[in-house]
Amino acid sequence: MSDYVVAVDVGGTSMKGGVVTRSGEVAATDRRPTGREGGPGTVVATIRSFVGDLAARGSALFGAGPAAVGIAVPGLVDDATATALYAANLGWRDVPATDFVPLDVPALLGHDVRTGGLGESVLGAGRELSDFLFLPIGTGIAGAMIIAGEPYAGISGWSGEIGHIPVFPDGETCACGQTGCLETYASASAVGRRYSARADRPATAKEVAALTVAGDPVATAVWDEAIEALSLALATYTLLLDPSAIVLGGGLAEAGPLLSDPLSERLAKRLAFRSAPPLRRAVLGVDAGMLGASLLGWRAAGVRDAGASWTLDVPTTPMVS
Repeated sequence: MSDYVVAVDVGGTSMKGGVVTRSGEVAATDRRPTGREGGPGTVVATIRSFVGDLAARGSALFGAGPAAVGIAVPGLVDDATATALYAANLGWRDVPATDFVPLDVPALLGHDVRTGGLGESVLGAGRELSDFLFLPIGTGIAGAMIIAGEPYAGISGWSGEIGHIPVFPDGETCACGQTGCLETYASASAVGRRYSARADRPATAKEVAALTVAGDPVATAVWDEAIEALSLALATYTLLLDPSAIVLGGGLAEAGPLLSDPLSERLAKRLAFRSAPPLRRAVLGVDAGMLGASLLGWRAAGVRDAGASWTLDVPTTPMVS
């Protein structure tokens, strides 16, 4: 078997790839635009070319082609058939894994958030946990439900859409068509948008966080509503699935205690008859998807325990609360 796999994490506008060895060494990395302005066919061709280029780099380093390829993609993924069924931001439909790979090697596709959750489960904040929620809070909100150590996809691949839990039934209309969704109040883009609308000036979520610390009343109100929405959704999740922890990632988690302290307190108050799960900070950051994709690659090659002995320079118990 070859000494490495090719791993690619595809985002809406750009993608990150790597050459990752069986021992966990990231021997090479690269970034590339998806080319989505050219349409879905161009995106698929661009990913295919990127995989080929990474394989060429691996071949130059190790003298052979990759053992397999793992790819994390946005949208709906059918894990059973390794097919990218649909991605609204990239436009494709029903693309098999083989269309992304110009090599005659095994390949696995994974949903981007679930693949990031797999990375955190095997290598990061959930390394010693069997059941937890990985919740990256960025432009949108989606979750990876890690159950018995594995990401749970659900019957149709739609699991983890926690961002579309209605937290305020009479609230704002969400882009998805529902009303009062968590994502409408607590995503990074929503925090910036809601402050900008009230203060009549543009601001990012990072700026809203800084204004909240400074005591700005509008920023404080927007931030408090985001915390309230998150506490409602996470209380529901906790009561249904009883996770051992909730791992927070994405841009909004960069606020640290400004997010985690009040969220932990409010979640505990909502769960009146039971204890709340601890909140942890995700540790793999922007590499979670690529590292998770490398695990998919090794699984495609038949190495199911890949990552178990890897020694990445990340803490394994980064407690937020």
